[in-house]
Amino acid sequence: MSEEAALLKGATEVSKADESSESRKAKILVVEDQRKVADFLVHGLEEEGYVVRCVMRGDEVSSALETETCDLLVLDVMLPGKTGFEIAQDLRMQGNSIPILMLTARDQLFDRLRGFEAGADDYLAKPFAFAELLARIQALLRRAHASDVSLLVLADLAVEPLSRKVTREGKSIELTAKEYALLEFMLRNKHRVVTRSELLSNVWGIQFDPKTNVVDVLIRALRGKVDEPFSKPLIHTVRGAGYLLSDEKP
Repeated sequence: MSEEAALLKGATEVSKADESSESRKAKILVVEDQRKVADFLVHGLEEEGYVVRCVMRGDEVSSALETETCDLLVLDVMLPGKTGFEIAQDLRMQGNSIPILMLTARDQLFDRLRGFEAGADDYLAKPFAFAELLARIQALLRRAHASDVSLLVLADLAVEPLSRKVTREGKSIELTAKEYALLEFMLRNKHRVVTRSELLSNVWGIQFDPKTNVVDVLIRALRGKVDEPFSKPLIHTVRGAGYLLSDEKP
């Protein structure tokens, strides 16, 4: 299978509806020296609603970031002018915290560790499914966005993303990692109906069959902790559409 064909694998598996409004506005800088791969990445990401710029040399990254603010860097390792490892290391030394997703055909443990040590936030080996690339991009953007918000609030429910502390009526609520991820995503999309496919994509990384009932099971568990001990429910089922986090009935 060619690299381009491998990249195409799964491209149609991700719906635009599965992305949050924040990720649709994100600006991504793609650094890839293979023209076919670069064109495919740019086209695919633009189709998903991202604003994308592409450079094909490592020594062009610095000037590209100086002329335009970007939210995420998709960075190949083997580049003319400057390697991806060198680029990541230089950015971190300059205090630039832009999320970096490295793409490379080098999948040895040593290479992955070198990438993380240089400052990469995630590492994806070629060939890869486009759907997985999108899931990793969304996860990195969510993580970066979460660090910019100190407190998420709805009525008497409060979530601190940095500490993952959850309280309601001032009382601490203990959640599992998945329950917290579900609550945070819904809170970032409060007063909006979120579909099961959106939740599968953003909480489980689109690795589950859309026909699964894991969303309903987790919603039930979350309600037991966030709603049932309190007088007013915040999590609502919108029949035939999805779920809504709101202090008003749908």
